[in-house]
Amino acid sequence: MERIGFSVLYFLIGYIVITWIGFLHTVFNIKVLKMKSMKESGGKGKGLGEAYNKTKPWHPLYNLIILPIFAYVYLKGLDTITLSNVIVTSIIWGTSAIVIDLVGWVLIKHPLSLTFRRFYIEYQPWITFVYLVMYASPFIAYWIIQTL
Repeated sequence: MERIGFSVLYFLIGYIVITWIGFLHTVFNIKVLKMKSMKESGGKGKGLGEAYNKTKPWHPLYNLIILPIFAYVYLKGLDTITLSNVIVTSIIWGTSAIVIDLVGWVLIKHPLSLTFRRFYIEYQPWITFVYLVMYASPFIAYWIIQTL
């Protein structure tokens, strides 16, 4: 696999962009649409806040738009684009997302952290769609490269 460090870098930049889009979408819902925040919801049951909960269906779409762009740029930078490069990139990106999410959103406690149940059970089906898109993004980019 050539340029694996760049693969991880492109993924991390895309991941950060997507996270900020989701955060800003939640802030928009709170400030402009006057939806309840996590704090206002009291954190009971599914009390993640109306503002955040309303963004969940959009999370796979953010990923579907952003990650293939970063995958495209990464793959176009390779000397030769092979299906094995795409497969390895897919595995690295999807698995990295799962590990980063587990550590950053569940294991490390902070004001926005979630329990395992909230993140992996109550966030269904959206988190599954997000991970499927993350694994699929290099293949989407590869398809775009092959058809252009």
